[in-house]
Formats: sequence, structure tokens, C-alpha cells
Amino acid sequence: MGFFDLFKKKTQEQQQQETEVLTTKMETTKTSILDKISHAVAGKSTVDDDVLDNLEEALITSDVGVETTLRIIERIQQRVARDKYVNTDELNTILVEETCALLKENEITDVNADAKPYVIMVVGVNGVGKTTTIGKLAKQFKDAGKTVYLGAADTFRAAAVEQLCIWGERVGVPVIKQQQGSDPASVAFDTLQSAVKNNADVVLIDTAGRLHNKINLMNELTKIKTVMQKVVPGAPHDVMLVLDGSTGQNAFEQARQFTQATQVTSMAITKLDGTAKGGVVIGISDQFKIPIRYIGVGEKVEDLRPFDREPFVKSVLGM
Repeated sequence: MGFFDLFKKKTQEQQQQETEVLTTKMETTKTSILDKISHAVAGKSTVDDDVLDNLEEALITSDVGVETTLRIIERIQQRVARDKYVNTDELNTILVEETCALLKENEITDVNADAKPYVIMVVGVNGVGKTTTIGKLAKQFKDAGKTVYLGAADTFRAAAVEQLCIWGERVGVPVIKQQQGSDPASVAFDTLQSAVKNNADVVLIDTAGRLHNKINLMNELTKIKTVMQKVVPGAPHDVMLVLDGSTGQNAFEQARQFTQATQVTSMAITKLDGTAKGGVVIGISDQFKIPIRYIGVGEKVEDLRPFDREPFVKSVLGM
């Protein structure tokens, strides 16, 4: 994967390959949703109000979310009214098409890939896979031939610094750190200074995952951003929120809290393998209008995959 190749349009063949991979990786979600959809259309030959009511229930209970589900159902109703006769065999195709159309507006189009270093500040609560996501990204960027620096600005937990250092050693990229309890903004400042001095391409800044006080969180993240801009004007170029997809509706609440506390510009949703709650990706993308940049579907580095709405929707809705 080249640097920011994930934002390029994929060929139909590449999308098909991605659908096949995700269908395997997200088997639990796919099975759960398909079982509910099959129940929704059982004994029906055409898509009527009963089918749509049952489909609505199936999507809501699959963690797509109420608001997003209602928007999808409304779009399907419009298709059924326009086409006059729609049988239940066509429902999956229409469901995929309308869900993809709903998410299309959230595609990433404004990435400033020319910035050097390109600075990504990663936020999220403890336990969502934030530091692991940073490590996997560092590996992918390095494999693409880029020089990467990591900043251990989650100084609140010693374990977070240690984990990031382990990833840095494993991947072979430098980690800038200070003592536990140090000022996170100071760590970010030092990281960017080192990155600029050594002509780095990418900087990933880990931050604390505390949510007990939104005001403190907002003040801390704002301070980090302000300090970084003294070294690299315009930094951070991306504020990436990491969410645990296996928590379902709790991921919605985390997204709500963080988007209120800071200007989130992208998301990564992890731990989607082995969970029936993968529908949350559709709901979060629709509700928050923030592009999902990556999804995590396994433990391997390559299992952190660029998010492509069409293969994802097809993999979980049964196409």
C-alpha cells in the first residue's frame, strides 16, 4: 500500500477482492444481519409495509442505529414506490445500493498528502486499540517507504508509553517519550521537532484516553494542537478517533463525546472481526458525517484496512 493510496478510486476487481476478504473477516456480523433479514422477508414475495417494518427492526438490532435505519428504509420505500413492483429477492441489492448511496457523501476527498511531515493526532478512550492502531499504521507507512516518528503523548498511563515503545521497536521506528506524568504537549512538541530535523514523512501522536471530564480533555487536546502548530504550521493534519466496533452503541456515545470535545476529522473502527455489531460502522459514518479511514478486522498488521464503503456494505449485507 502506497502512502495515501487508500484515498484513490479502486478498480471493480479490487473492490471485489476487498469484498471477499471482508466477508470472511466479518463472518459473525454478516451471519447475524442476514439471519435477521431472512426472517424479515420470510413468507413474502413482494416488499410491502410488513417487510419494511421487519427490515427496520433487523437493522436497528444490528447496531446500525435508529436514525440511520430510518433513512435507509425511507430510501427503500422511495425505490419501491418508483418501481411499483419489487420482490424480496431484489431487496438485498436495493439495500446495498441505498446504503452505499447514503454513505457516499462521507468519502475522503480533502487529504493534504503534500504536507511534510504529515501529522496525525490519534484520540480515543483506553482499550479501543488506539496504540495498536498507531503501531499498525506505522508499519504500513514504513513498508510504503516513508520515514515515521511516533510521539508517546499519553503520559497519563505508563503502560501506554511502554506499549508504544514496544511497537516502535517491533516496527523499527523512533518513539519520542518523556517521563510518566509529563506534559503531553511537550512530548508532541519534541516529537515534531525531531521529525522535522530528520526530514520525516509521517508523525503519529498518541494521546490520553480519558473521558471523565470533557472540559479537561478538550483543553488538553487543544493545547497539544496549539503547541504542534508552532513547529509544523497546520498540524495536526488529521485528528483520528479510534473506536471499538465490538461495543456497538457505546461506540456511538464515544464518538459523540469526542466530536464535542475536539475537531475529529477521521475515524478508525477496530475489533470488527468476531462481533455481530459491525453494523455500527454504517450508523457512525452516516450520523457523524466524518470519514471512516480504517477498519480493524484482525490481529495482523494488514488487518487494519482502508475503509471502502461499497465492499464493506456488500460484505455485511450479504452481496
